[in-house]
Amino acid sequence: MSTEIKRITGLLIIEAVNSNPNGNPDAESDPRVRDNGQGEISPVSFKRKLRDLVELTEGPVFQTVTQDLPDVPDGYKFGILESRDRDLAKIFKKMGDSKKFDEKAFLQSDFVKDYWDARLFGNTLLEDARAKGYIKTGIVQIGMGLSIAPVIIQRHTNTNKAGVQEGKNQGMAPLGYRVVEHGVYAMPFFINPSFAHKSGCKACDVELLKRLIPYAYEHTRSAIRPDVRIRHAWWGEHKNALGSFPDHLLIEALTPKRQGSDPLKPSTSWADYTHPAEVPSLNGKVVLTDLMA
Repeated sequence: MSTEIKRITGLLIIEAVNSNPNGNPDAESDPRVRDNGQGEISPVSFKRKLRDLVELTEGPVFQTVTQDLPDVPDGYKFGILESRDRDLAKIFKKMGDSKKFDEKAFLQSDFVKDYWDARLFGNTLLEDARAKGYIKTGIVQIGMGLSIAPVIIQRHTNTNKAGVQEGKNQGMAPLGYRVVEHGVYAMPFFINPSFAHKSGCKACDVELLKRLIPYAYEHTRSAIRPDVRIRHAWWGEHKNALGSFPDHLLIEALTPKRQGSDPLKPSTSWADYTHPAEVPSLNGKVVLTDLMA
């Protein structure tokens, strides 16, 4: 495997069936939706799935995808900076001398060596003075996932036979079950090697991301998200570091189209869409792979 990080333009085609692919905390955990009815999946939500799989070090996904991971530099680990129980005091200590930023020393620091998601996605330690000078932007940027057609949200009351209040035999959560009936979402992502030397990101970090993507939803299912499927995970490799084709051409060519006379009608199944599998206009300019194939 080459240790060079390639420039990548990617597109995830995600299908949600009677599931909430991304709840909105500002709307009582309703599935995220725009005023025009178009559903959303936030970049943070998708990255959380990847982080959870990496944090579950004893799980079958992490054990499998890291088994023969090539070209891992000495001392590099695959910890998660955005861990729910992180200790900021220990994290800043790993950064080294906070009084004077030294890029060379930083790239050899435990901070860089320990945290896979910081090397790949950047970090959110933006407001703390102790982090001043450290790279904030990673080489991987994930765009907003938007549904091709508007989505319909179903809301039902959850019941609990055992009860949740003392003295009551049965408990209820009014409108606690909120799901998208059916939706197909397109979520673009981009890998820009220009910042790799700033964050300490290596080709093995990108390779781990590539291997994790197919399992992002399959192995992080929940009661409210039982059936979210990545139908396609298009991975478009440019022929050179500067880019061998415009990103938007690949995204537009591979985005499904709503069939029928009314493209704004919510869908009920995968068959309601056309699904392109090639980009003839970019023939010879891209090495295209479907990670779900």
